[in-house]
Amino acid sequence: MTQPPDIQAAGPDPSSDKLDAAVFKVAGVVVLGAIMSILDITVVTVALPTFQIEFGTSYAIAAWTMTGYTLALATVIPLTGWAADRFGTKRLYMAALTFFVLGSLLCSTAWNIESLIAFRVIQGIGGGMLMPLGMTIMTHAAGPQRVGRVMAVLGVPMLLGPIGGPILGGWLIDAFSWHWIFLINLPIGIVALVLAFLIFPADKPEPSESFDFLGMLLASPGLALFLYGVSSIPEAGTVTARKVLIPAAIGLVLLVAFVFHALRTKHPLIDLHLFRNKALTASVLTMVLFAIAFFGAGLLLPSYLQQVRGESALAAGLLIAPQGFGAMLTMPIAGRFVDKYGPGKIVMVGIVLLAIGTAFFTQLEADTSYLVMCLALLVMGLGMGCTMMPIMTAAIQTLTHQQVARGSTLMNIINQTAGSIGTATMSVVLTNLLKDQPLAGPAIVANSDPAVAQQLGPDAIATGLDQAAQAFSDTYIVALVLIVLTLVPAFFLPRTKPATAQDADAKVLVH
Repeated sequence: MTQPPDIQAAGPDPSSDKLDAAVFKVAGVVVLGAIMSILDITVVTVALPTFQIEFGTSYAIAAWTMTGYTLALATVIPLTGWAADRFGTKRLYMAALTFFVLGSLLCSTAWNIESLIAFRVIQGIGGGMLMPLGMTIMTHAAGPQRVGRVMAVLGVPMLLGPIGGPILGGWLIDAFSWHWIFLINLPIGIVALVLAFLIFPADKPEPSESFDFLGMLLASPGLALFLYGVSSIPEAGTVTARKVLIPAAIGLVLLVAFVFHALRTKHPLIDLHLFRNKALTASVLTMVLFAIAFFGAGLLLPSYLQQVRGESALAAGLLIAPQGFGAMLTMPIAGRFVDKYGPGKIVMVGIVLLAIGTAFFTQLEADTSYLVMCLALLVMGLGMGCTMMPIMTAAIQTLTHQQVARGSTLMNIINQTAGSIGTATMSVVLTNLLKDQPLAGPAIVANSDPAVAQQLGPDAIATGLDQAAQAFSDTYIVALVLIVLTLVPAFFLPRTKPATAQDADAKVLVH
């Protein structure tokens, strides 16, 4: 994708080490889109009980508002790299924003649960492209010398989304109505669309690759079916359930077939030849373990606070906020460090901080001090700020200009898949541990049902909540082990300053 000389001159200068105003403007627009797509996932989670009441449906069916969105993301992400090369990142980003805003508007007009699920799919088509395209646009604007700092900016909504979502969702539903969790995207999306048109440099795509139609037929449904099967594990309670096993197995077969196809195709939909780049391979392995642990453990504390401690969704979101503050403190420092010394050292430090914070939660009790808990969350946040985006940066920092779109797509697929696996894994572990404690379930119900509380009595409730807290702390042990294992691939991440933009584009890393 070669830009005309006049456009390149007017845009950001990737060869400079300084972050100029042009780069900050591009980053600001990308962050607007990322905030919408990421917050939307967590905001809807809070609204599921409301959907049950409003539409007179079960929790399992209401949860399809989440599952449909996730599957749309999984289906469209593999197409993003090819589409960016074919149509240009600016035009495609604006099209993705339009789909997302249109889907949001339609969701707010839903008249039953089926229409809401269908409109969430439309939303997911746009949302799935926003993050990989945003990473591509920011990388092109910054160049390898500065990509760590601008990726740190993009990381803020990725880390704050799980924290801000429950707070925003709870407030909008309580103060207004469920419609506003979707309507709030309209003004933000329209502003982002106008700014993208005015600020993003125009690119002139010169597609030389034919569309990998067979790859699309294998990769997109394969990824969607696999994630659907994995996402059904918590509801089914076992990996061997037909609802889990059949779609996951079919999806896995399709994905394996795609791997064989991609390795034999010159221009595959997802470029697996990128794994010849050792830095990207180490980053992928690190991201897999990190995302399983991070996204899996992310559901534990909100559940503990609401089920064991009896807090509301809004209060739980506020109690988790120190994690976001910690990440905000270290992200800018980590970004600068990555650009100067490479991502390897800072990621190792981040993982150690994460492990220290997570170790505290392996000792959770029914009356653990909120102050100490917030301090542990702050330490975890400091670690996350040094970890997630530097891992992403390590993957794309050494790619050539032409490879960035495909590399961003690959990392987002890995992130989405590993996150789903982590969530399912922790849910199953926690569910089985709670089942092993006879009083845990009734005690949790007693927190919100006075009749059950009266029937059990205070002593039985106290014992049950202690058992429930023990189940949560034991589940955190699984997360801690995964975080420690992340140190192994992280050890092989680059520990030197990245090459200049000219050198990076001169390397032949793939062919």
